[in-house]
Amino acid sequence: MNCLLCHSPYNPITSWRQLFLLEDPDVLCPRCRGAFVLIDGRLCEMCGRPLEEAAPSVCPDCLRWQEDEQWGRVLVKNRSVYVYNDWMKDVVALWKFRGDYVIVEAFRRPFVHAFFRHFGRDWCIVPIPLSRDRLDERGFNQAEALARLLPSLYFPWLARKHSEKQSKKSRRERLETDNPFFLADHPPLDGKRIVLIDDIYTTGITIRHAALVLLEAGAAEVGALTLIRA
Repeated sequence: MNCLLCHSPYNPITSWRQLFLLEDPDVLCPRCRGAFVLIDGRLCEMCGRPLEEAAPSVCPDCLRWQEDEQWGRVLVKNRSVYVYNDWMKDVVALWKFRGDYVIVEAFRRPFVHAFFRHFGRDWCIVPIPLSRDRLDERGFNQAEALARLLPSLYFPWLARKHSEKQSKKSRRERLETDNPFFLADHPPLDGKRIVLIDDIYTTGITIRHAALVLLEAGAAEVGALTLIRA
């Protein structure tokens, strides 16, 4: 079998557990798998950022969010799977910007594990949408690709207006951006718990904009599961 990323041949059976429980073999070789850094240990209660042992339970960024009247209670929590190290930056470039869709399979097992650890089947899954122009440019929505990994149906309840890429904006510019999201239809949101799915949590404004639209339409609470915490 060849590694999905480096294409080197390797033996995918690495444990008796895989052999006897018939688990799907890893699509990555041990070297590529080991280059990812899982987020673990002590985390910010709100955004899931790794914290030092002596740090407060909420990071400075989230304290600022909590003090804001508009945004303070919009998001219940975000949890992310991986640290945004140099290796992950290269993999994201291949996957997201060069259109290698199949790379999403490398994230299946840890992403599903994080979903059940922090959320569960009683949460409705809603991927963060791309605008039509961005979708045509990229060829696929990376958030929807992640949502497809999860063992529950996802709901395309949100749509998005076209705007400049968030990655090109400063933090202040992101915070001052008009809300690009709106409801795609008239979904039955009353009382539902919703987990938004996206690839990267940076400032948190994208997730909060989407969460605000859902809450205003009747959702009970909104959290987020993101692949990476930048």
